[in-house]
Amino acid sequence: MVVNNMIVSMVAHANQSSMNIYHVGSSSTNPVVLRNIQDYGVRYFAKNPWINNDGKPVIVGNIKMMSNMDSFHRYMTIRYLLPLKGLQIVNAALCQYFRGTYHDLRRKINFAFRLIELYRPYMFFKGIFDDKNAENLRKAVAESGIETDVFYFDPNCINWEDYFMNTHLPGLVKYVFK
Repeated sequence: MVVNNMIVSMVAHANQSSMNIYHVGSSSTNPVVLRNIQDYGVRYFAKNPWINNDGKPVIVGNIKMMSNMDSFHRYMTIRYLLPLKGLQIVNAALCQYFRGTYHDLRRKINFAFRLIELYRPYMFFKGIFDDKNAENLRKAVAESGIETDVFYFDPNCINWEDYFMNTHLPGLVKYVFK
């Protein structure tokens, strides 16, 4: 879709010096909704369990959604980092008796922080992209007789559920969750 939009816009503006911005994807026309992404993740991993290092499936459920990064850090500190610090102290007092447990929990918490940093720009973003220029370009292409089925870039055809369930999440599992 993006490439089709680029090709059509280059042809449409070949002899012009003006610059237009065309947005294709999640926009005011067909926005992807964060709570739906959460639902897709829960459903995907319930159907296709991710197996941890111990060979056990990771149990998934709805996650607590934070409104900003400060609330996330506050939640993680109270819920996970302070108990982990307590475990570290107890572990030191007991001659590293809980060493494996401590390292496993620390690894999982660090993994959660890496995921949050990866998705941070998207998690708390409140904007909606205006795709009026792309819509006007689509209309102009349709009126001009250009083969619209060859250069199709209408975001209404994006099935976000299909994309997340069959492309994005399987890709995450294959290339990120190593």
